[in-house]
Amino acid sequence: MMEDNKQDERVVDELRLSPASPEESRPDAEDSLEEGEDLAWPDLASFKKPDFVALLKELSTESNFKRSDAILKEARPLFDEIRQSERTAALQRFKDSGGIEEDFEYRGDDQDHAFDAYVKLIKDRRHQHYKQLEEQKSENLRKKLEILDKLRALVDSDDTEHGFHEFKKLQEAWRHIGGVPPAQTKTLWANYHALIDLFYDHRNIYFELKELDRKKNLEAKIELCLKAEKLLTVERVRDAVKDLNELHHEYKHIGPVPLEEKEKLWQRFKQASDALYAKRDALNEALQKDLTAHAEAKEKLLEQMLPFADYTTDRIKDWNQKTQEIIALQKQWEGIGPIHRSKARDLNRRFWAAFKTFFSKKNQFFKKLDGERTQNLQLKTALVKRAMELKDSEQRDVAGQELKSLQAQWKEIGPVPERYRDKIYKEFKEACDHFFQHQRAIISQEDQQQEANLQQKETICATLEQTAVLKTGSLEQLEELRNRFNEIGFVPRKAISAIKSRFSQAVELYINSIDSISSEKKDQTRLEVQISELKHDPQGEHKIYHKEQVIRKKMGKLENDIATLRNNMEFFGRSRNADKFKDDIQKQISEASEQLDTLRKQLKMLQTA
Repeated sequence: MMEDNKQDERVVDELRLSPASPEESRPDAEDSLEEGEDLAWPDLASFKKPDFVALLKELSTESNFKRSDAILKEARPLFDEIRQSERTAALQRFKDSGGIEEDFEYRGDDQDHAFDAYVKLIKDRRHQHYKQLEEQKSENLRKKLEILDKLRALVDSDDTEHGFHEFKKLQEAWRHIGGVPPAQTKTLWANYHALIDLFYDHRNIYFELKELDRKKNLEAKIELCLKAEKLLTVERVRDAVKDLNELHHEYKHIGPVPLEEKEKLWQRFKQASDALYAKRDALNEALQKDLTAHAEAKEKLLEQMLPFADYTTDRIKDWNQKTQEIIALQKQWEGIGPIHRSKARDLNRRFWAAFKTFFSKKNQFFKKLDGERTQNLQLKTALVKRAMELKDSEQRDVAGQELKSLQAQWKEIGPVPERYRDKIYKEFKEACDHFFQHQRAIISQEDQQQEANLQQKETICATLEQTAVLKTGSLEQLEELRNRFNEIGFVPRKAISAIKSRFSQAVELYINSIDSISSEKKDQTRLEVQISELKHDPQGEHKIYHKEQVIRKKMGKLENDIATLRNNMEFFGRSRNADKFKDDIQKQISEASEQLDTLRKQLKMLQTA
């Protein structure tokens, strides 16, 4: 009996020293790993609405509610920011189209509805999960309290043999019951261990049964040690640690082992556990270093990105060049791995804010440019229409000048939308080319005709010159040659002045060579020739008017001179010996009157012309 009591004491001692420690020694093992895993945080700042919807769809099936809550907490304001931006744009379009802000109603799109639906689903699942978890813990507490009541009954029972079997059943049932509310855990375990101690203290059970139970427990714990050691070869450390925590739970609930094996067995199990935890810690440490290095790299890229927020230019080429640069920075940014969640949000916010500001300014520039190009298209379309109207015009000089003016206007007008550029330029060019090619063909023909005209006029000049030398000319021949000269068309521009000068000189020689006509008739003939030339001059009307004014001026002067002479004649008429002066004045009056008559005839000829 004393030996049995000693053995019972060893059993009780083992139970009292039984390793609740495996699980309790690292109560945060799984939580620590999950925290480390959460450091690899998705870069939500670059997400667009479809990306957020896809992310929430994935989270809606996530069993790690802490992780899904943390991601949702960051994702939701970013999505709401995009949604608000779209609402603001929609409101502006509504107001631009004449709507009143009070009448505006924004319903969102399918992505908005999908996002909200997934948010609700995640919250509902989380609520249901924790509700079920609490209910289950409460149920577990009730079950364990029932077991404690049964254990108390066994402690007070005298049925040792059957009581021991019942005791093992209660232990097994206790082991398979899950967690309880944290506030009850410590008290519950204290009562459980106390009742176990009392059971062995108050019962005189057979040592053989105890030893057999301890051997079974020993085999079970050796098996757990083997499983723990095998976990060191698992590639995914997170999964391995999760499995190890479950092994700790099993190890804790397996009963006592032979006392001499207890410490050695626990050290073996602990050694495997520590090795796996060390592997986990090493990975986390390496991850921390990587996260720090990634953060430093992103901070450098952020310094390069920030100036883009203030960039502006009025040149398309410069915008395109800067766009290539910022896209290169974006690719570098996205190529960098995850960073600490504590830094990720601020860095992502600042980086993508500068990124979005740049493209917002660029979009504003091109929106303004599109408006200007649309206006330019309207202006150039009007020029094309006018060029098409002028391309077959018979008024070549006027149409040519206007087309040149249209070409100058075309150059002053800026670019048009890209899709219209080639088409509208082709239409305008074809219209201009059609006119000027046709004009060049006509000019070529005219040049040939003008050369022929020049030869004909030179022939007439030569005839006048030869006739003048021979002094065989007449006014009738002069009239005929003069009419033929005037009827001949244009000559080359470079020869106009020379041929007119030669003709005038030849006419003068011809008139002077006719001895049969008076000087007065020669002057009259010269004037007729001049008038005839003026009639065929583009500026003839103006020149005739000018010559008329010159004649009128001369006539006015002669009339004044005659009036003065007559007054002088009256003065001398009252004087002695005035006959000589009177005759001289009368002679001057007669000469002036003759000149006045000649001018009157010239004026009449001009007026008749």
